[in-house]
Amino acid sequence: MPSSSSRKRLASVVAGALTVSSLLISGLVAAQPAAAADPAGFQNVRINEVTSSNNDTVELYNAGSASVGISGWKMSDDSFSQQSFTPSSTTIAAGGFVTFNSPKGLGDADKLVIYTADGTVVDRVDWASGKAKPAMARCGGDGSGAWVTTTTAATFGSANAGGCPASIPAASKVRINEVTSDGADTVELYNGGTSAVSLSSWKYVDNDTTHSAVTVSSSSPSATGIPAGGRVTFNSTIGLGGNDSVFLLDGSGNTVDSVTWAANGATPSDERCADGTGWFQTSATATFGSANSCSGSGGGGGGGQTGQLLGGGGSLTSGCTPEAPSGTGSTPSGTLAWPGGLDVTIADDVCAFTTSTGTEGRDVSGLAFDPSNPSVLWAAKNKNWLYKLVKSNGKWIPDSSWSATGKQIRFSNGSGQPDSEGLTVGANGHIYVTSERDNANNTVPKDTIMEFDPAATGSTLTPVHQWDMTAQFPQLNTGSKDDANLGFEGVGYVPDSWLTANGWVDPLTGSAYNPANYPLHGSGLFFAGLEWDGSLHVYGLNSDGTFITFGTIATGKASVMDVTYDAGTQRIIATCDNTCGETHTLMKVNASGAIVPDVTYTNPAVMPVDNLEGFAVAPTSTCVSGLREAVWSDDGIYGFGSGTSSYGHALYSGTFPC
Repeated sequence: MPSSSSRKRLASVVAGALTVSSLLISGLVAAQPAAAADPAGFQNVRINEVTSSNNDTVELYNAGSASVGISGWKMSDDSFSQQSFTPSSTTIAAGGFVTFNSPKGLGDADKLVIYTADGTVVDRVDWASGKAKPAMARCGGDGSGAWVTTTTAATFGSANAGGCPASIPAASKVRINEVTSDGADTVELYNGGTSAVSLSSWKYVDNDTTHSAVTVSSSSPSATGIPAGGRVTFNSTIGLGGNDSVFLLDGSGNTVDSVTWAANGATPSDERCADGTGWFQTSATATFGSANSCSGSGGGGGGGQTGQLLGGGGSLTSGCTPEAPSGTGSTPSGTLAWPGGLDVTIADDVCAFTTSTGTEGRDVSGLAFDPSNPSVLWAAKNKNWLYKLVKSNGKWIPDSSWSATGKQIRFSNGSGQPDSEGLTVGANGHIYVTSERDNANNTVPKDTIMEFDPAATGSTLTPVHQWDMTAQFPQLNTGSKDDANLGFEGVGYVPDSWLTANGWVDPLTGSAYNPANYPLHGSGLFFAGLEWDGSLHVYGLNSDGTFITFGTIATGKASVMDVTYDAGTQRIIATCDNTCGETHTLMKVNASGAIVPDVTYTNPAVMPVDNLEGFAVAPTSTCVSGLREAVWSDDGIYGFGSGTSSYGHALYSGTFPC
């Protein structure tokens, strides 16, 4: 983990570095979808119009900024169970509409519930007799407006404005304005109209379709009415949890408003910004009974536009002390926005990586998916520990069949404390780990790559082979622990097949790379990222313990924290944390046979600006609706600072295009 002074010094390396702005017209950029389908963005999909006449048509609207895949989604009404439907498209574009005809009849007085393929409730609308004829539509804003009976013909497949009445009823100006699922389960209603509205017979319900609606006044006896411009709060008596919703019904049973959020998304609260009219976002501080602060970040339920950080929670355990990020630098010129989904999930338990030698619980650095088994994620902890992680209830946890607490790693002589930073999976299934120094002697660099057999028994692993490149970096051997800590930070295994297929020129021969010239190196090369200057160092690791040096590659970044080869994009990805503005540079082989920067992306906007030193993308075999998982690790478990839901967590999960 670099010191603050070292990181500040590194920022000066950017001057004169290769920029990527001239490369943004590459084929890779052109191949990326303008808005990738995001199955995790279902909270942005809303029922927008429905009719109980003739074909019983339903319209869905995507209020998000990325398209959403809806394959396998289902619907139900107030009497029949979930049924499959046939939409006009299996993907809803950002700001787009999809329609379908109900597989079962919809009645004059009925309800409609939409579910994802796994049964999660997406949205719901209830109506009284005759309200859905000729149609019932959201008016005052597609996806978020109040439900009213349209005055003209239905407008399925297009904006609702043409069928909306000239004036919206006063009761329809009442909106859900803020909600929390933190145990108090508080809901705030706001009246944006100019007339008071009686709430005496109004009800609410969550997304559990077995629950009956509950009157607002039974939850709060004083909530019998709401003045113009006023607020009413009440505590839900039916409980609100993760992946939940609140639906507000008027005295006739018509849905007035709703909000939906993902796991633990309504903590400390979800609030409309601005009051009564805006999209929901996660707040920094709950403000029930007063104006929303709108000081949080990310889009929440009801069609958030900017993404949301989801999950988290828990208390910091004794000795688990987060460490603030250091040396934040600027984002390189020409950097593009994150191309995947906008939402990000906290993907580990709080303080999950404490060990017998590192009770602070920090320092998860390198990450790599196992290409032969994408359900496995390997992780390196700086204080010489290796973890095999598997998914459980949406979180990455240690595989107890391998080791519930991780395995300690040593240098080849069975001693020392490798400052393990990066790791990759080789073609033989072995784990290759980089170390910057021996933490037992942390003022002296020890830039090595170690090969471990994950099938080896015992709680401590020693290398099958170890390659020491320390002598190549005399600039790190100054007697300073900060300089010694600026060595090998990441490593990625790159198959020979990619190098040859793309025409990489071997810098040792000046001609096309021929793997047969190096008979002991295996079937690929290893690209080690040097934190000192952001360069990649290419090695052939021979089975006899020797190595071949193929030279240095500039990434155009001040530092490199992780390196991965991604078969999906056919690129080498060089990742930098807050030192370079939280960015990922994809490297390609150009027409001259050199490996050069192709395009650089930022992290999703909701991510913290921390020492996010590890990055991995799942193999394309895991793709769903054009997306696959991306995982980040926070070297300091700092999140957004004390008191927020991400404080004390090391892993974040999002999506990346296939």
